[in-house]
Amino acid sequence: MKIDIDINEDYGEEIEVAIRSRSWSKALDQVIQNIKRVDVKRITGIDGEQTLVLSPESIDFIFAQNRKVYASVKGRSIQINMKLYQLEQLLMPADFTRFSKSVLGNLKRITKFELSFNGNLCVYFKTGSSTYVSRKYVNDIKTKLLMDGDKNHE
Repeated sequence: MKIDIDINEDYGEEIEVAIRSRSWSKALDQVIQNIKRVDVKRITGIDGEQTLVLSPESIDFIFAQNRKVYASVKGRSIQINMKLYQLEQLLMPADFTRFSKSVLGNLKRITKFELSFNGNLCVYFKTGSSTYVSRKYVNDIKTKLLMDGDKNHE
């Protein structure tokens, strides 16, 4: 891999990355995911009278309920003052993906699955928390988990 860095005062404030390759590969996909990870920010949540700073790695899943958004962290529901679609855009580089219309899940925190009779998956996380993946998103999650497994074995 060849890396070319050009630093010049004439460039704008935003960092620009250009990638040139003959074809798409798993290595290229991994480079892009690593670049995107840099932009993941911490988010704030409200738990009672306290405002907490949450790192994406500590969140099992995020869900919308009664027009409010919550993060499930260590089995506790912490209110987030952002919309679900905003969190999805912010956290996708941190291995979050859509589980259903009202839930985003952290793929890195999953420990096991159970298939239910109606075709939904029940997903269990490291903390013991669980949520459901609707049928519409099952194949996408399987693909993402398999791609991540391939990355770890290269």
